[in-house]
Amino acid sequence: MHMSELNEQVKNQIDDVFARQQCYALELRKSDCKQRLAVLDRFEQAFRESEEKIYQSAADDFSKPQAEVDMSEIMAVLAELKHVRKNLKKWMKPVSVMPTASMIGTSSKIVKEPKGVTLVVSPWNYPFNLTFGPMIWSIAAGNTVIIKPSEMTPNMSAVIADIVERAFRPEEVSLFQGEADVASYLTALPFDHIFFTGSPAVGKHVMAAAAKNLTSVTLELGGKSPVIVDKSVNIKKAVQSIAWGKFSNNGQTCIAPDYLYVHESVKDQFVSELTACVEKQYGLGNNAKDNGDYCKVVNTSHYNRINRLLEDAKSQGGKLITGGQIDDAGRFIAPTLIEGMASDSAIMEEEIFGPLLPVITFSNIEEVIDVVNSKPKPLALYIYSTDKRNIDKVLCETSAGDTCVNQTMMHFLHHNLPFGGVNNSGIGKSGGVWGFNAFTHERSVLNDKFSSASMLHPPYTPKVRKLIKMAIKMTT
Repeated sequence: MHMSELNEQVKNQIDDVFARQQCYALELRKSDCKQRLAVLDRFEQAFRESEEKIYQSAADDFSKPQAEVDMSEIMAVLAELKHVRKNLKKWMKPVSVMPTASMIGTSSKIVKEPKGVTLVVSPWNYPFNLTFGPMIWSIAAGNTVIIKPSEMTPNMSAVIADIVERAFRPEEVSLFQGEADVASYLTALPFDHIFFTGSPAVGKHVMAAAAKNLTSVTLELGGKSPVIVDKSVNIKKAVQSIAWGKFSNNGQTCIAPDYLYVHESVKDQFVSELTACVEKQYGLGNNAKDNGDYCKVVNTSHYNRINRLLEDAKSQGGKLITGGQIDDAGRFIAPTLIEGMASDSAIMEEEIFGPLLPVITFSNIEEVIDVVNSKPKPLALYIYSTDKRNIDKVLCETSAGDTCVNQTMMHFLHHNLPFGGVNNSGIGKSGGVWGFNAFTHERSVLNDKFSSASMLHPPYTPKVRKLIKMAIKMTT
């Protein structure tokens, strides 16, 4: 079969499913909490039954250790399900609002309305978590879902497809695999909401496609998430969470620390203890290659990109503190700390998304704030300090999607916090009720019981004008 014929066949399949979901979405408007949770129960059963396949596919795609799969994929999905199950009835309830002075005689409420047919375009770095999380919120909100998983992790995407096929009818949730042409065709359709997780560059294309249909979007993107370590830091605690936050999943995390600023007075001790912590967690140099807790770079293209950043930094004065070892055949790059590179080197301009951590020394917190503010707003910002003045100063004078103080990445798993970027790092929020709200239209409903609005209608006689003046005084 020629590619053009295959593409036409895929288009027809997508069009058919999309039309079926448009019809079914109208039925779902009438669904109650019990019915939506029953659909999620089917999914949970299929997901739990697939645990061994999940482990194996993660190992096959980029040697992801089971412990990381447990924490970042399985636990994350099941915890989100539990939170939704506990709170969905409350989230779905209409919210009554008090009338303002000019609205006396009316009653009003906000009704939580499903958006309709939704699209989830998910990435390769945490495929189960970042596919099924948005899907769960969309189903909870009463929508249908079409999923486009990443082609870069084919084994994990195959397991995702199998779970979807076993848990859902096509009009409820469907999945289409393929490369960028499939994603482009999908995003051009008139969905009622698109939830995309990926790079800012691709996010701009998704938003442009959505704009043609005036489709609302949630964009979970990325950026260069800074770590700021001041002189009051608890070094032992800080190095443990920074090493884990940076090098888990081989640094292939949208909220991983991207570059580190450390105060000159603690720099030597901090770097020494951070190196020792990396050695304990993953091993240094080639020793990390045989460490089952340290996974691979996802593919050759990303491996070459990260290696290019490293070589460019070294060519511009960068000196290795530790790491730098590579192995083309195994897509292995050792956990690497590097310092002394030029401020305009590629490693300081591009999102790294790999196991390289630039280390920069500072003497004054203002200079760090200036650097952070000179770059696009990051998805996350981390500050390690016991000095409340410095913490407050950084929070007040910078902007980031989210922030952790004396920790990295943990905010993503907090169901009572909204997660998301700002500007270049993302649009919209997700997680918990914010995930539900992303897939929900809040419909304002006003019921006029005995208001005096009709007294202000034309003709505008002197009496009516007087009433209007009285209304202005009452409401302003």
